[in-house]
Amino acid sequence: MSQLFYGIITGILFGFFLQRGKVLRYDQQIGALRLMDMTIVKFMLTAVFVGTVGIYLLHDLGLAKLSIKATILGATIGGGLLFGIGWGLLGYCPGTSIGAIGEGRWDGVWGVLGMLVGAAVYAEAYPLMKKSLLSWGDLGKITLPGVLNVNHWFIIPIFILLGVGLFIFFEKKNL
Repeated sequence: MSQLFYGIITGILFGFFLQRGKVLRYDQQIGALRLMDMTIVKFMLTAVFVGTVGIYLLHDLGLAKLSIKATILGATIGGGLLFGIGWGLLGYCPGTSIGAIGEGRWDGVWGVLGMLVGAAVYAEAYPLMKKSLLSWGDLGKITLPGVLNVNHWFIIPIFILLGVGLFIFFEKKNL
């Protein structure tokens, strides 16, 4: 039960930061898709960096368990294309469509309906896709530190520094 509580609190906080960061706005979404406004990219990279440090710190302290999923190229590429097409058509990603509804913008309902229809189609097509798309390019449970055979604390600061460099680049270009 405590895990559910932590999940709800984390979700509420993430939604709050999405709203405060103004990334739930349609114009911000379109700006990101057109590579003209990197607010969403900066927000999500910050979330990824904070999450990465937090998860690995908790793991190293024995307070969390990592559950590495298999890297399957067919599933990743197919899912990414489907996600990108939906985001491009709607102007919202799934999470921001829910946030948009929370702000009173009803066009976000299309994103939620898309998620529900997509989940239903996926569930029905899963048996067929399991033998094809979902098995193509199965690389197993890999991580970059594992492939390079180095400690994760060697890789994490490098990615954060690259991210900071990207942020500085975006700021200089007024993106």
